[in-house]
Amino acid sequence: MSGLAKGISIGTGGAAPTSPVHRFPHDAMGSIFEILIPGESADYARHAATAAFEELDRLYRELNRFTAASDVSRANTLGAGESVRVGLATFECLAAAAKAWAETGGAFDVTIGRLVALWRPADGSPPNPSAEDLAAARAATGMDLLELHEDDHSVTVRAEGVRIDLGGIGKGYATDQMAALLKEWGIKAALVHGGQSSVIGFGAPPERDAWSLSLLDPDNEAESIGKVALRDRAMSSSGVSPAYRHVIDPRTGLAVTANDGAWVLAESGTVAETLSTAFVVMAPAEVEQYCGQRPEVSCMLLRRLPGGRREFLKFGKW
Repeated sequence: MSGLAKGISIGTGGAAPTSPVHRFPHDAMGSIFEILIPGESADYARHAATAAFEELDRLYRELNRFTAASDVSRANTLGAGESVRVGLATFECLAAAAKAWAETGGAFDVTIGRLVALWRPADGSPPNPSAEDLAAARAATGMDLLELHEDDHSVTVRAEGVRIDLGGIGKGYATDQMAALLKEWGIKAALVHGGQSSVIGFGAPPERDAWSLSLLDPDNEAESIGKVALRDRAMSSSGVSPAYRHVIDPRTGLAVTANDGAWVLAESGTVAETLSTAFVVMAPAEVEQYCGQRPEVSCMLLRRLPGGRREFLKFGKW
């Protein structure tokens, strides 16, 4: 996952509403997820949130790459030409990832697992991949190395050594599914976030028009660099730590140097997270072109300039 530690701060919008907003936390996917539900009894809101967290845990079991029984782990054992059937969630994530890969020119790619292993050694040692290692990892990277079969939700691998990592889409997809489940429970308004880097909100708190989000300054999380009113939309943040440049450009196989942060508004958590990940590694002109062609997407980029100066570039509607 390539999120800023706390890219977004959650609020209800203005002064406290007269009726309570119930908040429920849950530890999952390496983050603290939280659900905010207004306008319901505490007991009903708790039951609805519990159901959503159970769905979150189920999704983690299917989407993570760390347990041998997960869909991703089973796919990562495949050799060239081999196939495996996966669950609906995994298939939908891979289909969304393929779409994002095509639309961003490969800047978003969930087959980045081999490159991640090179740049994030399991023993914690400083990464120092050789040219040969990078070449081998890049040869096993690319969504065109996966065939997705919608008729039976199976995945075929076209090359040896392909390693899938859904870290740049999993939280966003999970927030979408949790929000959908809450709506099935009849919840009229709620906000769901995963570690304050992937957020989706529908409806609004009582006496408010939208949920209020503060965009946190990555250099000083006590400060805000802007506010966003979120209603029936999603937002995601991704960024690069100056001390640990952990975001990899799948197109080059190298640690990113293009942008230091991206905040994206989109129609779903899935789309927002994939794009915030992609936009960190894309040139500003590429991001501007993308948003110009898709009015439903907005982005703000953070760039560090010589002399310690910073600039924020905004594309789309803010």
